[in-house]
Order: sequence, then structure tokens, then C-alpha cells
Amino acid sequence: MASGLNSAPSANRLHIGLFGKRNSGKSSLMNAMVGQEVSIVSDVAGTTTDAVQKAIEISPLGPCVFMDTAGFDDEGELGKSRVEKTKLSADKTDVALILVTDCNIEQELQWFFYFKEQNIPVIVMIHKKDMLEEEEASKLIRLIKERTKETPLLVSAKTKEGVKEVIQEIARRLPSEFGIDTITKDLVTKEDVVMLVMPQDIQAPKGRLILPQVQTIRELLDKKCVVVSVVTDQLEEALSLLNRPPKLIITDSQVFSYVYERKPKESKLTSFSVLFAGYKGDLSYYKESVKRVEALTKDSRVLIAECCTHAPLEEDIGRVKLPRLLKQRIGEELSVQVVSGTDFPKDLTEYDLIIQCGGCMFNRRYVMSRIEEAKRQGIPMTNYGIIIAYLKGILEEIET
Repeated sequence: MASGLNSAPSANRLHIGLFGKRNSGKSSLMNAMVGQEVSIVSDVAGTTTDAVQKAIEISPLGPCVFMDTAGFDDEGELGKSRVEKTKLSADKTDVALILVTDCNIEQELQWFFYFKEQNIPVIVMIHKKDMLEEEEASKLIRLIKERTKETPLLVSAKTKEGVKEVIQEIARRLPSEFGIDTITKDLVTKEDVVMLVMPQDIQAPKGRLILPQVQTIRELLDKKCVVVSVVTDQLEEALSLLNRPPKLIITDSQVFSYVYERKPKESKLTSFSVLFAGYKGDLSYYKESVKRVEALTKDSRVLIAECCTHAPLEEDIGRVKLPRLLKQRIGEELSVQVVSGTDFPKDLTEYDLIIQCGGCMFNRRYVMSRIEEAKRQGIPMTNYGIIIAYLKGILEEIET
């Protein structure tokens, strides 16, 4: 896919989080790394209250999002809320930068080992190097090596010393999925005809396509595929105009049955949501978890987790269509709760099944953090496209 600054959605960018105590210089370092005055810099501890994000392209990293977070030693009720925001940034972090400025490093170590446990690359830096005596710096280096088994980088945002080395170290530790995985994987190759069925219903922004459609089209064009886009009621007419059946048909999950009944036998079928299940999440866990539908009863509780924060719409898939499909199968008494954006419950044990949307608005790290939490608490989790195909009885016929 194209990786230009203006073409890469935030959810597809490398998310780099800066973590440290108040007044450790996170904002100064972020400004130094991106080359712009993005975060407010002050000697007053706690100047950064909410996470500040800056999308930028830096060589050799490509499109990135830098996240400047509130100090994890913030105090009081308001401080506690800010630390919660910092934890949310941690869930989205692909590479973590931890800033250390003195020998009291217990809190920094807690975050270091948290990221290690999550298999998130973490880089420890001794910041404000220009303010440290040589003996003090040496002592701090030895302490960090003893506790983490890693050699910290020495950095100064003020003098810019070490900033280039930090960027080089991030590039060296890039998570393996960056630059490798694609939405359509090996389903299509050059010159294959791909048909996209995109119903322009109330949920589609007027005059625009939704993000998964745009990203998929862009990738297919980069793969040199022949892309044909139609709305649902044009499907049969469009198929009749082609001199060969499409290699792949990608549809909105909501019209799975309609397209499945009308597609050429030789055309493979999938949906945007199913593709994003593999691109952003754990497809095998989604497919295994969807079988839990068979164990649901009228007393069960289902959580539907949307990434978007749009106002409820008529015939909304998460708030209306999916609950309707589930209740038709299980019973009207079935309890279905819907959350949106980053409002994801910490305690998942009260639910019998979680249904996650495609996740196009979040980066893969954040979606995977939800999946890992569901696994940890023993709660099955599936995805919009997977469960719709399952409920329609065609999951085994869908390309995943």
C-alpha cells in the first residue's frame, strides 16, 4: 500500500509512545524527534494532561504517530484520570520509549516490564543528558543495565544529541508486521478482476466511501488488479457486462447472503470486515470464538464493540442489525450491550461473547490488546463479518 504522509490513515501508521514521569522531558523529546513544536514544553510538572498525537513521516520509519503522554506519576483524582489515558496510549503503542532522568526508576521499570510482557519493543533512554554529571550518568547506565539487561540510549532534546540514534533504534526494532502484511494477502494478483459491492446506505458518509473501502481499493490498484465497484442492486447487471467472472468479490458483510446467492460459482467471496479481521486482529480466534453462538441462551450477555464514535443511525449494523440477527436466533430476551470508541470494559467476565467491528479506525496493536485481554479472561471474541457469515450459514464458503 502507499505509505505517503497524506495517504496513510492514522490506524495504519507506526505508533510510537513516549512514557515517563512528569517533567522527564517527553514533550521536548517529541518536538525534537518530529522537528516541530507540537507539544507544549514547560518546567512545570504535569504540563501534558492528555496524550498529544502527531502524525508525521520520518525516514527510515515511514508514516508514524508519535504519542506524548501524561506523566505516569501524576497525582490526585485528575491525575489518576490522566494516567488512565496514558494506559490507553500504551495499548496503542507499537514501539515504546521510556525516559529516565534519575536513579529512582521503580515506576519506569514497571512500565518497561509491562511492555516486555506484551511483546512490545521498548527502548530505555536517559534523557536530559546535558544536565547530568558524567559520574551520575555512568551510575544510571549501570543501574538500568542491571535491572533491564539493556543498554540505555543517552539523549538530550535540548542539544539534539542522541535523537538520530533513537530513530535508528526504533527502525531496528520495528514490529515484524510493518511493511509485510496486506489486506487482501494472496487472494489476488496482478490483472485479476476484483468486484467490490458497496451498498451506499445511511451509514456511508454522503459523497464519500468508508475507510475500509478506500484502503482496499488503494491496495488493489497498487497490486495492478482490475477493480470494478458497484452498489448492491447493480451486482447482476455489472456481472453480465464482464467478459470473465471476477477472481474475487468483496462485499459489505450486511449483504453477504444477497451476493452469495448471485455470484458466479468460480468467483471467491469475502467481505471488508472479514479481510480486516485478518489484517487487524486474530482471525483464527475470531473463527473459533464464533462457534460459541451455539451455546448462547436468552439469559446470555453479548458485548458489541465498535471503533467508530458516530451518533446512532437508523439500521446501524452494530446497534440495530447485529442485535436483531442474534435475537432472531437466540430470543428477544438476549442482552446485547454496545460500546464505541475506546470505551472497552476492563471486566469482560460478565459477557458470554464479544463481537468486535473490523477495527479500521484503530491500529492493529490496539485491536490485539483487546483480543489478548479477552483471551486472558477466557471470553470468546469474534468479528462483525465472521459472525454475520456464520449466522447466514456461509462462513465455510467465505475466503478468510
